[in-house]
Amino acid sequence: MASVAYQRPWRSLTRRWYFPVASALLLALTLLGFSDNLFTDIGQPSNADPKFVAHGLFCLAWMTLLAVQANLVGRGHIRLHGALGVAGTVVAIGVVLSTLWVFVAVWKGWEAMPIVGKANRILLPGYALLVLLGFLNRRHPDRHKRLMFIASLYMMEPVLSRAFDPFEPLLVRFSDSQIDAGWWVFFVLMWNALFLSLMAYDWTLSGRIHAVTAVGYAWFCMLWAIIWFV
Repeated sequence: MASVAYQRPWRSLTRRWYFPVASALLLALTLLGFSDNLFTDIGQPSNADPKFVAHGLFCLAWMTLLAVQANLVGRGHIRLHGALGVAGTVVAIGVVLSTLWVFVAVWKGWEAMPIVGKANRILLPGYALLVLLGFLNRRHPDRHKRLMFIASLYMMEPVLSRAFDPFEPLLVRFSDSQIDAGWWVFFVLMWNALFLSLMAYDWTLSGRIHAVTAVGYAWFCMLWAIIWFV
């Protein structure tokens, strides 16, 4: 009985805080990864390039809205959450169109893209589909919040690719190959850890993995397997 009594407040805390904290983490990683564009090197050429400016603003707006929306729900501001959802739909369309603009303008063919760029490109339709499904399931909170969160995880490649950069000055004693290996460890572990945290949330609340979480992560893993081995 004591263990059951202990689990109840833990489940309540998990239910209340997981999505606000996890969404804030995605926003923090975004600000960290693009801190040079935003704060420390605002004069760089990409900050004057319309396609990168549009893409960056839409993606930052999406991550900001994700964090705001999760906190609004946690505080019970459902009506405002719904009103901002309309803005989120517009921003999501901007994310998709601006990302396509970058793909077309920068990468001339599939073979010219690095593997992480290929991952971002092939996950973009998944992002668009999950946002659409999230909108259609807006009256089903359990599905809606997972669809929107996983959609955001699908778009984390540029963020995670650059979130390691601020730490590179601390690794000056290491060789380039060692730094590259460290980057890959960070990239793979962090991206998978975000999915696994959602699975842990599901398990804590209900003792099982939600179908949306399971399918979303399975699709993510399958696409990476295709990119890596095909």
